[in-house]
Amino acid sequence: MSELTLVQSFAEQIAALPPMRVDARVTALRHSLIDVSIDALLVTASSNIRYLTGFTGSAGIVVVTGQDMILVTDGRYTEQAADQLAASSAPCRLEITSTEQRSIVGSALVGTRRLGLEADHVTWSTQRRYAEEWFPDLEVCATSGLVERLRRTKDDAELARMELAAAIADAALAEHRSELSDGPTEAEFALGLDSTMRRFGASSTSFETIVASGPNGAKPHARPTDRRIGDGDLVVVDFGCIVDGYCSDMTRTVAIGDIDDTCTLMLEVVTAANAAGVAAVRAGASASDVDAAARAVISDAGWASAYTHGTGHGVGLDIHEAPRVAATSTDTLSSGDVVTVEPGVYLPAHGGVRMEDSVVVTPDGCRVLTHTTKSPTP
Repeated sequence: MSELTLVQSFAEQIAALPPMRVDARVTALRHSLIDVSIDALLVTASSNIRYLTGFTGSAGIVVVTGQDMILVTDGRYTEQAADQLAASSAPCRLEITSTEQRSIVGSALVGTRRLGLEADHVTWSTQRRYAEEWFPDLEVCATSGLVERLRRTKDDAELARMELAAAIADAALAEHRSELSDGPTEAEFALGLDSTMRRFGASSTSFETIVASGPNGAKPHARPTDRRIGDGDLVVVDFGCIVDGYCSDMTRTVAIGDIDDTCTLMLEVVTAANAAGVAAVRAGASASDVDAAARAVISDAGWASAYTHGTGHGVGLDIHEAPRVAATSTDTLSSGDVVTVEPGVYLPAHGGVRMEDSVVVTPDGCRVLTHTTKSPTP
């Protein structure tokens, strides 16, 4: 399929995405507030604001009470906020102000005794300002993960966006993969991937693309450099893109030319570890058991100490979300979670290998979103 045809196809798929409906989310959040004995919640994290209202501006506060939800933002977003609230069917009032934010929020909280702040997203100085200046008569309480727990279970519209983001990443790597044999620098290859994902309709990358070749591949979060990719290299390519706010995430490792026996074995072992981890994913499975399934394959090969990170993480509006897939995780997987499975082995003398898929948890297993081949051939 030509690049022009792909661009047109992805444009049509983006236009046909099902609408996001957020109206039921605040009802679920209100139940959570009751569970923690909070009368109202001040939502300040941008991803949580988007999840509850559909609003994507860079400045805003959402106040959720037992009967009301108010988005407060400034005049830069008058039309955008109104359009996005209407499109998402958010049961939310809109208040536009540049100077009266405090009084508007205060009016919405009349009758409130206990106000929750998102402790994971509010600085110490901001908390003090809220408690001492904005709401001195309220009991200001720390909360954690109230909206994030709701965000774990992805609905069909969210999954459609994540699946399309994964498809765009698949197509972009297919477009450029053969170029790895031509000796580009890591930075040149990363730029090509990023540009193509945007041409295919992504709004941005999910994170800074990792292209790490040779010894750089032994650094799990290496940044692309001017190192030129050459014969005998393993090349770790970890990347993803965003479609309508939702992220994709995938890693593949490619072998350039003739690689040594250790590199060949690393590829075989990590690919098997990835398969074992994916096979362990299902609703009701503990995240630590998924980690153990992938880690056992690498440990059996004698490389336990070279597997230096957890096996995965949740993905959604943020590239790193709950649940956490690691040996120390206490999370249990549920249907609708989207998680990564990304075991790796990192040996400075040989480089690194990581294979990562993003999967949707289902009652009896999982559905893989990332479909690029794991063959190491460029």
